[in-house]
Amino acid sequence: MDEVVLLSPDGEEIGRAPKAAVHGADTPLHLAFSCYLHDDRGRILVTRRALEKRSWPGVWTNSFCGHPAPGEPVADAVRRHARHELRIEIGDLALELPLFRYRAVDPAGVVEHEVCPVYSARALTPLAPSPHEVMEYAWAEPAQLAAATRATPWAFSPWLVLQVELLDFFRLEDAA
Repeated sequence: MDEVVLLSPDGEEIGRAPKAAVHGADTPLHLAFSCYLHDDRGRILVTRRALEKRSWPGVWTNSFCGHPAPGEPVADAVRRHARHELRIEIGDLALELPLFRYRAVDPAGVVEHEVCPVYSARALTPLAPSPHEVMEYAWAEPAQLAAATRATPWAFSPWLVLQVELLDFFRLEDAA
């Protein structure tokens, strides 16, 4: 059974809970991560969440995200989820936003409440996404993705919309 790391309001680990029991109408603060994959052309992989996902099914989001297991270093969890969700190996893993946190409620009432460090990486092998995780994917130019999140934020996960405003690789494109 997958477990997540529960956190105090100041971000300190205070316990663990089954992942399936945590995401609901009263989700406690817990540890997660987001990752953005870049290709050799500077594009960013965006994925559309599978319809069977508990929160935000069918919306476009970052390349992949997940939860570290109790005691698992976050960077190891990122690599593990890349293998599980996209069936790829990654390299050039870099921590972009170490303290990102958010709380959001999806249309069905499921709450996400996470301290969510944000990473970037490069895809080293071809993608073969798990259909249980990803129903569609695309490589996007950073400036076009940033513009799309501003024009139609409802089509994207709330964490992607917030992260686009904070990540340097989106801001640098806007300044060009």
